[in-house]
Amino acid sequence: MTTAGVNGAADGELSAEPIEVAFPLPRAPQTNIYLQLRDNGPNILLFLTTASTDSVATPPLGTFVYAMPNRVNPSGTFSTPLFTQTSTIDFTTRLAKVLARKLGKPVYVGNSMSFANAGMGGTVEEEMEGFKQVVEVVVKLLNEGKVSDGTN
Repeated sequence: MTTAGVNGAADGELSAEPIEVAFPLPRAPQTNIYLQLRDNGPNILLFLTTASTDSVATPPLGTFVYAMPNRVNPSGTFSTPLFTQTSTIDFTTRLAKVLARKLGKPVYVGNSMSFANAGMGGTVEEEMEGFKQVVEVVVKLLNEGKVSDGTN
């Protein structure tokens, strides 16, 4: 009899690596959004950061948020911040809630993205474009089945 181990893999089995993707920040082609995504079966783990091609600075840790869908009221997704940084808390909370609602499962989101290098310095419009792009990429990757579900 095998029992579930780390990340849902049976004891003694190694689970597959998470998928890592980079794509340009909207309106800032010299800056990339770096995404690491893992479908652990019962939950999703997502980490995001940005870096410019000429940057050598390490981004701050950012914010880590847990969100889960509300089965009774789908528009009332639950979330709680596990680690916060003022500059990323709102974006991360919104993203975690949207993904939990769209995917129908709990989501952990770690985010240290910065829109300061965007064309207009990080306006609301630029943040929303980045937000939309991240949601589209995550949903597409999960629908294509390219993310490890931890059961390999």
